[in-house]
Amino acid sequence: MADEAPNASAPEPLAFALIVQANEKDIAPWMTEHLELQRYKNLSDLDDQEMAKLLRDADVQARDLLATLGYFNPQLKWVLDTHPTPEQRRSVALEIEVGPAAKISRVQIQWRGDIEQNQDAAEQRKQVISEWALPTGQHFSQNQWSHAKSQALKQVQAQRYPQARVVDSQAHVDPKNNEVQLSLTMDSGPPVTIGALVITGTERYSREQVERLAHLTPGAVYKLNDLLLAQQRLVVSGFYDAVFVSLDPEGPAEAMPVKVELKETLRQKWVLGLGVRSDSGPRLTAEYTQHRVPGLNWRAVTKLSVDKHLQTWSLDMLAPPDADLWRWNGSSQLEHQRFVGYEVSSQRWRYGRTQREERTDRSYYAQYDASSSVGSLVGQRESVSANYAWTWRRFDSLPFPTQGVGGSLELGTGVSLGSPREPFTRWLARGMWLQPLGRESGRLAVRAEAGSVISRNTSGLPTTQLFVAGGDNSVRGYAPSSLGVLQSNGAIAAGRYLATGSMEWQRPILWNQQRTDWETAVFVDAGAVSDDLQQMKAKIGYGVGTRWRSPIGPLRMDLAYGQAVQKLRLHLSIGFVF
Repeated sequence: MADEAPNASAPEPLAFALIVQANEKDIAPWMTEHLELQRYKNLSDLDDQEMAKLLRDADVQARDLLATLGYFNPQLKWVLDTHPTPEQRRSVALEIEVGPAAKISRVQIQWRGDIEQNQDAAEQRKQVISEWALPTGQHFSQNQWSHAKSQALKQVQAQRYPQARVVDSQAHVDPKNNEVQLSLTMDSGPPVTIGALVITGTERYSREQVERLAHLTPGAVYKLNDLLLAQQRLVVSGFYDAVFVSLDPEGPAEAMPVKVELKETLRQKWVLGLGVRSDSGPRLTAEYTQHRVPGLNWRAVTKLSVDKHLQTWSLDMLAPPDADLWRWNGSSQLEHQRFVGYEVSSQRWRYGRTQREERTDRSYYAQYDASSSVGSLVGQRESVSANYAWTWRRFDSLPFPTQGVGGSLELGTGVSLGSPREPFTRWLARGMWLQPLGRESGRLAVRAEAGSVISRNTSGLPTTQLFVAGGDNSVRGYAPSSLGVLQSNGAIAAGRYLATGSMEWQRPILWNQQRTDWETAVFVDAGAVSDDLQQMKAKIGYGVGTRWRSPIGPLRMDLAYGQAVQKLRLHLSIGFVF
């Protein structure tokens, strides 16, 4: 007879199982997670006397935990069931009545140091008080109290007083009346002004370039935002892989040195990519960057992208900045695109000046456009124009903004080069608004775009001066450039009037009551292109998507339904574009 396999030993029962119930949402799982009592449930030799001591200690800790949330008069009921089961030797039940939450009855903020008497800091003192995060009447919690102190200190340190510190903070609790009185005392330290730049890490690119991009003026009042903007300008310049801008606290307050630590990027860089577009299949991209063109000292970026429907080559050249951050800029772009029923080859040449900053971009330039079409829409068209572009951004944190507004305007005037020559004016305006709806409710994102070409006759203008819509950052649910003017032969041509809009609800995904790097999105887009304002008829797209705060920028993944074409379309994009 064959030997029988031994029976697997049964798992050891728990010393106890804890069940928590509370009359307020989220209190029970939070308490279950944080009670130290849970650490002892796997002890196999826990006797009744030790269990009773653990419950007394747990009662004290539970009350302390509730106090951090502002509940100072809770009612706790512990029930110990010593009847064993196969899973546990005991059962512990905790019922919580949290009672009324304590409210802030008084807030007192006191000052020490230079900020106390300095009239130039009056507005700063007023801002700290007016924006205090835990005002009277609000429910008290330890986390909110810590956050309010931290925010107030950061506001003081952000301008003139980087060495400010909290010297005293107290929360006086009145459990009988469920009230808390807050007091905070901050010492500003001496006022600080910007001193000389101390630059390290420059080998390939000049110190003068660093000074111009940083744009920090010795003798100016210290502002944290000025240092952040300097760091941002150096980072986005493309010349540096890593940048760290900070004050040297060892220096004198009246001229505190600014340390600029750099890691320069390689002078040349190649980037190759392979992707897939839902409407045209595989897509190959290549990018070559030369940060210092020999003999010119300009930066040149050459890009090539190829797929079945669209082939593009571009060259962008950018000069070093002058003292006011203006740069000379030249660019060219050659493109061949296949549409329904016809193909377009176009080119664009541009030369002018540009100024790029974190909140505002400005450009003025001369531009030559040309396009030729074959197939159902045949023709050769050319134009020259003078243009001005302006972009304004007021978002809280780039590239992952949660609130703010932005706007842009492109304005150009020129003449077509056909026969007869027709003067024209072209404008394009864009806007975006991000409105927070609450910690768990996310935000509302509203986007709008409108433009037109003003001319007696636009038939002689290149397609690059006219408008099409559709795609990731336009009307989702439709292919890029698929919304335009419908021709009698079924082809889609660019038009003289454009209008698009979008409304999107972005909601954070929470895990264990904490925000993650993921969000959900529900959206509806609409847009129209026409040669006649009376014929403008919006095409609608709507759908759902996800957002991910990836290491290289915000990643958007959307599944949209184009109502006019009755098809689903997947949209993938990365980066915050405005």
